[in-house]
Amino acid sequence: MNVAKTIRYGAWAAVALLVAAVSAVTVMKFVNEDVPQAATVQIGGPFELVDGKGQVFTDKNLDGKPTLMFFGFTYCPDVCPTTLSDMQGWIDNLGPKADDLNFVFVSVDPERDTPDVIADYVAAFGSHVVPLTGSVDQVKKVVKDYRVYARKVPLEDGDYTMDHTAAVYMLNGDLDFVGTISYQEPEETALPKIRKLLGS
Repeated sequence: MNVAKTIRYGAWAAVALLVAAVSAVTVMKFVNEDVPQAATVQIGGPFELVDGKGQVFTDKNLDGKPTLMFFGFTYCPDVCPTTLSDMQGWIDNLGPKADDLNFVFVSVDPERDTPDVIADYVAAFGSHVVPLTGSVDQVKKVVKDYRVYARKVPLEDGDYTMDHTAAVYMLNGDLDFVGTISYQEPEETALPKIRKLLGS
């Protein structure tokens, strides 16, 4: 390499180092300054549904306790039964502490999931989980407010299934959204999340 090229490459290296240094200072300045942050997306809100006995059930029924909330439907072939089984496993592991939590299953398929249907379905997995459904409009509202993905998918035989969010929502005692438990998340990570939600 001749002298001119050596000088030129050396100059470019010096410029690159200078740009990196300035960028680092700029980033540190940005992090340390009181810069307004973008607004966070609100997840949750007031709702009115009905439970498995056909009684009105609102968000007020959950006040004071942390909540694990799952959105699904009774005709679900795998995700919903698997998640409800996982929930029952958490309940068994928590023992008496499970009474300090609300466990809720909200239907995204109110056309088929009447109170009787959803009550029988959820009861097959245990007694801790509260089954909730409602009118189409009531369910649409809670699905929208909780930013749940739910979509009717037609089947070839003229019937339909539902695509939907598979995660379990974690809400604190004020019903603020604090995180999720992923579908089929191992107990060794799910249970610590739940115990943290309980404050224990």
